Amino acid sequence: MRLLSSLLNRFVQRGSLTVTDHAGVAHRFGSGADGPNVAIRLTDKKVEHEIFFNPELKAAEAYMDGRLVMEGGQRVFDLLYLFSVNRSGLAAHPVQQALRKAWRAARRWHQRNPLGLAAKNIRHHYDIPPEFYRTWLDPTMTYSCAYYPTPDATLHEAQLAKLRHIAAKLRLEPGMTVAEIGSGWGALGTFLARNYGVKVVSVTLSPEQCAIAKQRAVDEGVTDLVEFRELDYRLLEGTYDRVVSIAMMEAIGIDEFDTYFRKIKALTKPGGFALVHCIGRQSPPGTTAPFIRKYIFPGGYVPAMSEVFASLERTGTWCADCEMLRLHYYWTIKHWREAFDAVREQAVAKMGERFCRMWDFYLASVELGFLHGSNFVFQILISERRDDVPVIRDYIVDEERRLNAIGAT
Repeated sequence: MRLLSSLLNRFVQRGSLTVTDHAGVAHRFGSGADGPNVAIRLTDKKVEHEIFFNPELKAAEAYMDGRLVMEGGQRVFDLLYLFSVNRSGLAAHPVQQALRKAWRAARRWHQRNPLGLAAKNIRHHYDIPPEFYRTWLDPTMTYSCAYYPTPDATLHEAQLAKLRHIAAKLRLEPGMTVAEIGSGWGALGTFLARNYGVKVVSVTLSPEQCAIAKQRAVDEGVTDLVEFRELDYRLLEGTYDRVVSIAMMEAIGIDEFDTYFRKIKALTKPGGFALVHCIGRQSPPGTTAPFIRKYIFPGGYVPAMSEVFASLERTGTWCADCEMLRLHYYWTIKHWREAFDAVREQAVAKMGERFCRMWDFYLASVELGFLHGSNFVFQILISERRDDVPVIRDYIVDEERRLNAIGAT
């Protein structure tokens, strides 16, 4: 425990962490003030060294493998909450500083998504059986940040509000054409077709998502208006009145930002515009956390706003509007985590205990990243010319109120 103790003594400044080592000896770190009091047990000596050298990855793997055990009925969320309120202490340790330097040096390799590899990376996360997602997502199966009219809105209310919010921003008219980069399970594409009579071409790299989205179009009677394709967005052809991309930019990798915005420009008709919805970081450019990179979103990267706007500048693209959703994803993921907890036994029966522990760790860590970390969600409207998007934002609010009044679903 000597090495790990040296890290934890620096790290735990708020709250306390009691670690029972492999020999049964309890070690306490922190004063217990201004934070949670958490207790864990480590089952073998090797795991103590592993966590010291790479705590962000090895603590997750140790929990997944049952080598890090939560004590006293506590959950991994409690441990990660302690981590989140002490994150500056972890970053200050010399070993962690060296790790972060190495990660930054390799970040372009970690986040590369050329044709072919991009499909493999997307399928890693989205080709889990859809029934798994269906048990804890809301009925729309929308797997991106919701939009909360009030903090106490239900998840389903907030996801419907998100669809209306995006639709209102797009200023659609019947007969328009829309390209969607990243279809998810089809909720947005069918929503736009049903409520506006627009023709939508939507692409995804996930065969599972594409199949579900196609069936959704059949079930909702909009197959004449919506086409879902299993296709890399870089290969999509044609021009459209509107382009929309929800929670897709995070998956393209830092070397593809210019490619992404240039493709959006190429797909957009003169006078049209696009909406991009993406997770951002309120910090300088960084790297993807090793646990997320290895187990959840290989090839993924959350951009700093400086990287987004630098790419817009390089590609000669106007940012006509930018909205920051600062707490909306925290509320969303909190709802997801609680819903997952409610069906966890069912998920274990289908997917196994180790897989569900991975999702315990994932949902808790990202929820807290949106509460105590630097993450948020932004929506930008982008165009070729400065006046392709209305210069007054009233049209968004007016259309949102109309959709709310008619109960658009």
